[in-house]
Amino acid sequence: MIKLLIVEDQQSMREALCAAFSQNPETTVAGGLSDARLALACCRRERPDLVLMDVCTENNASGLDAAREIADACPDIRIIIMTGFDEVSYIPRAKASGAQGFVYKSQSLAELWEVITAVMAGETRFPEPRTIPLPQGETPLTPREMEILRLICKRMTNKEIADALFISERTVKFHRENMLAKTGFERIVDLAFYMITNGWINPLY
Repeated sequence: MIKLLIVEDQQSMREALCAAFSQNPETTVAGGLSDARLALACCRRERPDLVLMDVCTENNASGLDAAREIADACPDIRIIIMTGFDEVSYIPRAKASGAQGFVYKSQSLAELWEVITAVMAGETRFPEPRTIPLPQGETPLTPREMEILRLICKRMTNKEIADALFISERTVKFHRENMLAKTGFERIVDLAFYMITNGWINPLY
């Protein structure tokens, strides 16, 4: 029997998942939360085997941050990250958080169950990273450049980015210039706007 904790801010989605897994003879539901900030306390109290964790939850709480907290405090609990966004940084950030799996909400319940059973069997399940259509070609940006671009989309200055990533401002400027050269945009603000409006970067999470 797999004991699940479901963290999902959309009430209809949360209730649907809770209902589906309550009816599954191989699973039991420990609870359903809308705010990821409550997840660690619930894990300590209920000791679920697996957490299904949405990236974007109520009150702007990040499921990725909550996943990292759970992985550090309760390493025996497995975590699958869920999202409805195409944000390209979510998969590598989910891996870095300590999660063992990642699913898109557009996937079927059968596909979700396949990931759950694999993760509970000790495997990791992450989809191939999605590519970004850009004027100069598909995703020519390095992981570090994507990390900096995400912070640019959060309206952080070069100094703030440098401090956050423990690099020099000169290095930040170097990466900014490289990103413009690779993508064909003339201004970094235009590249940031393109990424946000097309859903490739979600600056809130």
